Amino acid sequence: MSGRWTWFNITSVIFGMGFLYLPIVILIVFSFNESRLVTVWAGFSTKWYGELFRNDALLDAAWVTLRVALLSASIATVLGTLAALALTRYSRFRGRTLFTGMVFAPLVMPDVIIGLSLLLLFVAIGFDRGFWTITLAHITFSMCFVAVVVQSRLVSFDESLEEAAQDLGCTPFEAFYKVTLPVILPAVVSGWMLAFTLSLDDLVIASFNSGPGATTLPMKIYSQVRLGVTPEINAVCTILIGIVATGVLIASIVGRRRDTQRKLDEQQAAQEG
Repeated sequence: MSGRWTWFNITSVIFGMGFLYLPIVILIVFSFNESRLVTVWAGFSTKWYGELFRNDALLDAAWVTLRVALLSASIATVLGTLAALALTRYSRFRGRTLFTGMVFAPLVMPDVIIGLSLLLLFVAIGFDRGFWTITLAHITFSMCFVAVVVQSRLVSFDESLEEAAQDLGCTPFEAFYKVTLPVILPAVVSGWMLAFTLSLDDLVIASFNSGPGATTLPMKIYSQVRLGVTPEINAVCTILIGIVATGVLIASIVGRRRDTQRKLDEQQAAQEG
């Protein structure tokens, strides 16, 4: 099979990448537009970023979104990692099928169903909707994504390394902390970033479970877009794109360096052996 690119392949890639990324590029370009009309270019300007930082409503929504994303991603990462460990290490225990279904159900369940069911739960127990209900909802639906990422790494992990550490005097917790965790750390970090990103851009579930004083940034953007797109919306979306792109780039660099260092360590160990 030839490894050369054909005109069909090149055209398909160009149209595919253009379809995916051209709207994002247009959004970023028009966030620096002088005119308030988002479809008419009137010159380069950064004044809408200044207007954005003077918009208290958007800043408050951004602060709520950031707090929810950080807290929910951290808790979801811990719970998702523990769930992945349970499913990987213990292949047989009573209720495993039910537990697996409960962990991975949010992967295939529509966001509307998750949001509505959690809303009914919070209303039934008399829990006032606000910051904490949004956080709990985001933990619920993002934990399964972390479990999938971490479990994929644990499947290929050699458990004899942990057993060797315990033979040398480590407790099970010390063996996990010193041996297993460093190996699966890239997967844990990737899971955290995935949960953080999912929380940042969630609209449906947050809309069902939000309350007074707990409006997230996607909800605020959606409510303003219904009245018309403004350059401030373009500016805040550009900042979000920059944050996500920076996080992905940092994670890629760190992961590549870890893989390179691991290969060097394996080569050194093989030479010494």
